[in-house]
Amino acid sequence: MCNRLTAHDDTSRLRTWLMICLLALGLLTIELPGLGPAESAAQDEPAQEAPADQEPAASESQATPSQNLLFWMIESSGVFGLILLLLSFVMVALIVMNALQIRRDIFLPPTFIESFGEQISKKDYQAAYDSARNDDSFLARVLTAGLGKISRSQKEAMEGMQEMGEQEAMEIEHKLSYLALIGSIAPMFGLMGTVAGMIESFEVIADSQTSPKPADLAKGISTALFTTLEGLIVAIPAMVGYLVLRNRMARLTSEVGMVGEGLINQLVASRKSGGGSAPASAPAAPKE
Repeated sequence: MCNRLTAHDDTSRLRTWLMICLLALGLLTIELPGLGPAESAAQDEPAQEAPADQEPAASESQATPSQNLLFWMIESSGVFGLILLLLSFVMVALIVMNALQIRRDIFLPPTFIESFGEQISKKDYQAAYDSARNDDSFLARVLTAGLGKISRSQKEAMEGMQEMGEQEAMEIEHKLSYLALIGSIAPMFGLMGTVAGMIESFEVIADSQTSPKPADLAKGISTALFTTLEGLIVAIPAMVGYLVLRNRMARLTSEVGMVGEGLINQLVASRKSGGGSAPASAPAAPKE
């Protein structure tokens, strides 16, 4: 029941985030009048008097059409926008992948904990070891490492569990580090686009014999502003996702250590009271 509720909650959260992303994309595709370089050029240029023989209808037909904000952003961003778009796809994939992996039912499955405790209570130590070895959860792998050394001493079993826990946590941290990397380099690509856009605008000023029109400077300025915005849009969710998932992993890893230590203590106490022995087939050390 707990597993089903947790899976339902995760599915609901992912569905909510997907709806928010689709809504934001839909807002970007709305045509906004008054936005775009064509609009700004038409507003900044002085109005010219129409010839006397030209009808008002002709001037109205030459009015500049509104430009879609999303298309303007894509056109202005250039190669820097393409790189940031690819980084955003990778960021979303990493967040979803790690969010599905760093869950309570993956680290501490209730069914496994219950069955393992029942097998220890029945003094069926071999079955307890087999269930831990065949389970793929974080806790089961940690317990397998400890059970492999329980025949030597309880201290060595605890050390083996700690080593396996640190190794498993390091692997998850390695996957999470890519989110931190994206959060660090995305603003750098945005800054590169900012510098490139300003260089383009200053090149227009340098090559112009007279005072350049605002429309000629609009492309470079829009590139600078859009790439900065896109870099921050990618970097902020990446850093937030990294910190949230890292804190969740640290909390669950700590709980795994406490639960694993309690189960090992229960096993040792059961052996002392019943005179049992460790699983005969337990290896000296778990396979990596």
